[in-house]
Amino acid sequence: MARAGTPAQAGLKASSVLLVGGAPAWRSRLRAALGKHVALVDSAEGALKAGILMERCNFEFLVVDARLPDAQVLDWVDGLLQAGAAARILLVAERPDAELVIAAMRRGVSDVLEQPQDAEALLAALQRHAAGRVHGRAPTRLPDARAATSRERELIGDSAQMRGVRELIRRIAPLPGTVLVEGETGTGKELVARWLHVGSPRRGEFIAVNCGAISPELLESELFGHTKGAFTSAHQGREGLFVAARAGTLYLDEISELPFALQVKLLRVLEEGTLRPVGADQETPVDVRIVASTQHDLATLVSERRFREDLYFRLNVAQVYLPPLRERLDDIAVLARHFMDVLSADLGVEPLALDARALGRLRDHAWPGNVRELKNVIERSLMLGRLALDELAPVPPTEPKPTAEYPLDWTLEEVKEHHMARVLRALGGNKSAAARRLGISRKTLERRLQLGAGNREPA
Repeated sequence: MARAGTPAQAGLKASSVLLVGGAPAWRSRLRAALGKHVALVDSAEGALKAGILMERCNFEFLVVDARLPDAQVLDWVDGLLQAGAAARILLVAERPDAELVIAAMRRGVSDVLEQPQDAEALLAALQRHAAGRVHGRAPTRLPDARAATSRERELIGDSAQMRGVRELIRRIAPLPGTVLVEGETGTGKELVARWLHVGSPRRGEFIAVNCGAISPELLESELFGHTKGAFTSAHQGREGLFVAARAGTLYLDEISELPFALQVKLLRVLEEGTLRPVGADQETPVDVRIVASTQHDLATLVSERRFREDLYFRLNVAQVYLPPLRERLDDIAVLARHFMDVLSADLGVEPLALDARALGRLRDHAWPGNVRELKNVIERSLMLGRLALDELAPVPPTEPKPTAEYPLDWTLEEVKEHHMARVLRALGGNKSAAARRLGISRKTLERRLQLGAGNREPA
């Protein structure tokens, strides 16, 4: 156990802990004991009550009993982490076996402990994890830039699109500007953000936060920090994630979910290089690079007045677009074999053969969850000991539609404008996606459509 006054204990003193599940007497005993060492400790008898408490407070540690009364613990933990929960989760069980440990770690659980009967053992575990985090966030920094070349295979794909993405990352990573990463869910936006940090000269931490996973009431304090007494539960001051990421990279996932009021404050930080914590009278200088991502088209949100235009331009200094898996089918076999090799080694099982028929089934699937979904399918197959392909729905065949001929009196320009309008409608009005599909700039698309000829229909 860490001695009083060590950095681990000093960091733990500002932490918040939620005990979930277990016997009421056990929770009560640990809650009383931990209260002397942490800023806040609360408890819940099950997942439902824990969810309610987590909406009110952003706990930094969750200590979860492996047998919850109202939920399957691994499914519940998986749901929390998929939703972007930033807490470190410590799972406790009476006799944790290897199967439980492997399954929990694969889902992102920080530790699996034999259920402590007193606070000393749990406190030691919390201090051990507190020593490896910065202000409530686990440092997620990757190896330094020298390791980037050998690990570049993590951005998998031999398609022209992925080669272009890797080349773009190499070009812009050393530069100081902000970067906007766009792509559907599961395409690997955070991985791109991490590699932008690895390839930069910045030696601070890489810290990620999901702007949509934290309530708007808490997000300002989470990002910018607060002073003691700034609000009712602010019993002590706290540095925000901007300060925690000093000299490093702050990754703002789902930036489109940032409330309008905080968009104004973020814009000021980007322009002035200073921030004002909640309740503070003075500005604090910050040195941090911002990488933001979204699965939505920010330009469309700007046109709909749902995102600030000035912040959009400030974020979009450089842009990395990750194409969906269905648009780079040649990468599916490479990705599947990569995940088969890596995951079989992680799970300690033999890899499964991927023959031509299996790869054909994988190519025929629509992959709405993109690379993340493919990885899950391979992992599920390894756990079952067989290829789990039956649940993959093939892309439904589309009936060929007769194409109407354009009137002979239409000019070539009118035909082009009509085709642009058709592509835009097919993509649900997403102008950025339509421009990429057409191979032109968004500005060119908008200018051509304003001419109005695209609204005509052939007879």
